[in-house]
Amino acid sequence: MIENTLWHPVAQSHEVLQDAPLSVQLLDQPVVLWRNNEGAVQAFVDRCPHRGARLSMGRVENGHLECPYHGWQFASGGQCVKVPAVPDFVPPATQRVKAFDVQEAYGLVWVWLEQGEAATELPRFVGEEDAHLRKVNCGPYDVAASAPRIIENFLDMSHFGFVHEGWLGSRDATAMATYKVENTATGVLATGCKAVQPQSNLHSTQAAEVEYTYEVTAPYTAVLTKIPEEGSSKQGWREAIGLFICPLTADTSRVWFRLAVADFESTDAQLREFQHTIFVQDQPVLESQLPKALPLDPRAEMHSVADRMSSAYRRYLKASGITFGVC
Repeated sequence: MIENTLWHPVAQSHEVLQDAPLSVQLLDQPVVLWRNNEGAVQAFVDRCPHRGARLSMGRVENGHLECPYHGWQFASGGQCVKVPAVPDFVPPATQRVKAFDVQEAYGLVWVWLEQGEAATELPRFVGEEDAHLRKVNCGPYDVAASAPRIIENFLDMSHFGFVHEGWLGSRDATAMATYKVENTATGVLATGCKAVQPQSNLHSTQAAEVEYTYEVTAPYTAVLTKIPEEGSSKQGWREAIGLFICPLTADTSRVWFRLAVADFESTDAQLREFQHTIFVQDQPVLESQLPKALPLDPRAEMHSVADRMSSAYRRYLKASGITFGVC
């Protein structure tokens, strides 16, 4: 499955503690996360190879992950190092739990369901590279929708006047201006995306036309970049919102947003509340969509010229060989 060759976010970094394991799920696979004595995150299959107990029910003991059933201990990398019932036994190299590669980035823990040299790099979030921008994570949101459906919704501006009426759009300004779509080395890019929005951010006091770029940087990752209005106080600032999705199952997902903003006045809670307001307007619509999986056959659903970006995203998924969350 091509999805196994990709990096996926599974938890926020601060959730993975040094004294207790954390249970997560990715692509139908139960995974246990924990930190060793050096603070490095480890990711194992959440099943003890001895008698199949959930390792996430155990604890971290002396820098090793201990099974809750018989106390077998596993070191970083998965090697069994202790069998309490046989104290003098030295476990051979074959006695180990399957381990996965892990990275921490954007305030999240990312897992690749293999070990060795990853076939792909971590998705890039351009806002992270601007040290002047303030970074805040929002979420997680558990959504009864497939990851591709959620990405496609994020890329779609023509729903603003209906789902986000009074916030990101209005019913009397729903016409979509022409925008450009092109393929990139890592996905799809849309530029010149314009919309009239009653309140595009916390500090908006009147409706204004905004311009965005949208970029898909991996099958389940997308980035929105806001182009500052000419003459505005934020001229030169390019704020960004990253959407990072963990595909739990084919039709359920865990969602995080990462904000990279020039707003230094609002509190973290206020920034998160604004993003929360927008996403909880999307969530019931997303969860109502049928089929749950995103159709890649262009004949399966109807399209208009306003859907150029979502249509390009579907073609990208098909060309990438994605099968999880699509049909």
